[in-house]
Amino acid sequence: MQINALQSRLEKNQAFLIHSPENRRYLTGFASSDGYLFVTENEAILFMDSRYIEAAQMQAKGCTEIALLTSLSQQLKEYAEKLGIKTVFTESQRLSVSEFNRFCEILPCECMAERADDAIDSLRRIKSLEEKQKILAAQAIAEKAFDRILGFIKEGVTEREIALELDFYMLKNGAEYVSFETIAVSGKNSSMPHGVPSDKKIERGDFITMDFGAVVDGYHSDMTRTVAVGEVSSKQAQVYETVLAAQKKSLASLKAGVSCFDADAAARDIIKNAGCGAFFGHGTGHGVGIEIHEQPRLSPKSREILQIGDVVTVEPGIYLPGEFGVRIEDMAFITENGFENLTKSPKSLIIL
Repeated sequence: MQINALQSRLEKNQAFLIHSPENRRYLTGFASSDGYLFVTENEAILFMDSRYIEAAQMQAKGCTEIALLTSLSQQLKEYAEKLGIKTVFTESQRLSVSEFNRFCEILPCECMAERADDAIDSLRRIKSLEEKQKILAAQAIAEKAFDRILGFIKEGVTEREIALELDFYMLKNGAEYVSFETIAVSGKNSSMPHGVPSDKKIERGDFITMDFGAVVDGYHSDMTRTVAVGEVSSKQAQVYETVLAAQKKSLASLKAGVSCFDADAAARDIIKNAGCGAFFGHGTGHGVGIEIHEQPRLSPKSREILQIGDVVTVEPGIYLPGEFGVRIEDMAFITENGFENLTKSPKSLIIL
């Protein structure tokens, strides 16, 4: 149980106070927009207001108590005093300054930020087989949406219509929600890595880059494919093959013990050698799980080492301003001797 693993990181008279929806869901399996989880060495109290209390009592896992939230200041103080808590560790990356200051005022003991983030992030990073299956289920929905969209794309449809069709298909076919705001950009717009779908109509010769994913039981998937309509120029074909070679090279480098810096460099060096280094500005990949961006990061700035159970994206790209862009993205599950590719959709250049 995730809560038990977190409790093992506490000493007597210490506690974690968790407020973020992502971490509360990870630890208890219960999704809600609000609530507080107070974890001590032997106790785990989930505070929920009247909107969620009944559902929490039926669905939350690993808690020793699920309490109706009536007065946070009074209840936290009472529990901290009753359990003899002297130090409370809060989140920092997912907590505003005003929220942290409020906790410091409420709690009758020392209140410290950051350690909760470190403890929970290290737990969340390594995916269990159950978590992997949830990511695979989400990815299967996204891949069916990709198959669907290949028959939908044609000259005259708009970027916005493509994005909406992807979203509708995923939601209709089992996604809890979509992983993030779907990207569908074409032609000159595809040179923007995080471009927003517009009313631009698809034209013959366009590259269309689609970055999207589904969520199943709280776990995200993430994939990107770039396809063409009608025809491609020799330059487009060359750039596409360069990105594909870079993506495959980075994937091939993955295994437990490899540095994230080296996994990034495997892709980046191919793009640099092709004379396009200036047009690849983002990291090669990132962790995926309860959130769409998690540890570790595959980037030139990363000093992390890949571990068994990491799920990371591999998504190099080349973006030529005013012309076009190409990005190809798979998700990989890290093993002792390599990786398992969780993305099955074809990557060879598709011309519709």
